[in-house]
Amino acid sequence: MEETNRQKKIGGVLQRDLADILQKNLKDAGRTGVIISVSKVKVTTDLSIAKAYISIFPQKHAQEVIEEINLGKSKIKHEMAQRTKNQLRKMPEINYYLDDSLEYIENIEKSIKGEENPISDPNLLERRKKS
Repeated sequence: MEETNRQKKIGGVLQRDLADILQKNLKDAGRTGVIISVSKVKVTTDLSIAKAYISIFPQKHAQEVIEEINLGKSKIKHEMAQRTKNQLRKMPEINYYLDDSLEYIENIEKSIKGEENPISDPNLLERRKKS
């Protein structure tokens, strides 16, 4: 099902404000050398739930940062509500998901550049299942 214009607009507003809040919280927590961005926010049709996809670089800190975000979920929701009070009547519940698409792209690039050659090393490929 395709998103309506209203869902897209609300998703864009939430994405921009959420990125600001998360970067500010990361800086206040004293975490240096970690970059965080909100790649996409999808909102349900009834506007009650939002799924925020978050990219974290370097990837090795991703799980820790996502856990910290989930611990401070209510504080982040309150800050978001303060920022969007003139645009939204009710703040949607935000669920955070790790966006690992950058890591996936990096693995594809490694394979294309020839760093991992499946022809010379067939163990890199997954075995096909016989039916």
